[in-house]
Amino acid sequence: MKEKPKNILYVKSMVCPRCITAVRELLENFGVEILNITLGEVEIEQNLETLPLSDISEALHKLGFELLEDSKTKIIEKIKTEIIAAIQNYSKNELATMVLSGFLSSRLNKDYHSLSSLFSKTEGITIEHFSIMQKIEKAKELLKYGEHTLSEISYFLGYSSVQHLSAQFKQITGLTASQFKTNVFNLRKTIDSL
Repeated sequence: MKEKPKNILYVKSMVCPRCITAVRELLENFGVEILNITLGEVEIEQNLETLPLSDISEALHKLGFELLEDSKTKIIEKIKTEIIAAIQNYSKNELATMVLSGFLSSRLNKDYHSLSSLFSKTEGITIEHFSIMQKIEKAKELLKYGEHTLSEISYFLGYSSVQHLSAQFKQITGLTASQFKTNVFNLRKTIDSL
C-alpha cells in the first residue's frame, strides 16, 4: 500500500521555539490541522490546494515569516534551519563530533556536493561560512549573558581550541571576545538576518 504524500508548508525565518508557537497559532486561526511542526516545516492534514495560501502567506509576512514555494528556496531554507537548530540546541560537545557535510546529507537525503553548490550559488557564501556565522552569533549570545567562560563556549560550540574560536570571532565581528563583552549592546544580529 502506497504511503499518502505529506502535505508540508515550508516557512522561512523560523529560528526558535517562539517562532514555532507564532506560526502554529496563525495557522490554527486559518483552520489548518497541524500534524507536526518543526523549524521551517509544517506538516498538515489538509491538501495544500484547499488552503487560502495567499492569505496565509500575507499573514505570515506580517509576522516576519515567508511561505516558500520554489523547491530550490525550500532546500536552502532547510539547510539554514538544520544548521541553526543544531547550533541553538547544542548539548555539550555534540557539535565537535558533528561533521557538517554528513549531518546535512543525512538530514536532507541529498548529496552534500549538490547542496553545497546550490547554497553557494544562491546565497553567495559557503555552507561552512554560514555555519561559522551562526556559531559566532551563539558565542555572542553566551558571552552577553556572562554565564560561561570563553573556554566553555568554545567547547560547547565544537571548536578544537579557544584560540580557534577567538580567531573566527575576531574575523567575523572585528572585535576580540573581551572587546565584545565590554561593548555588548547593539552588536548582535538576528539569526534570520545572517
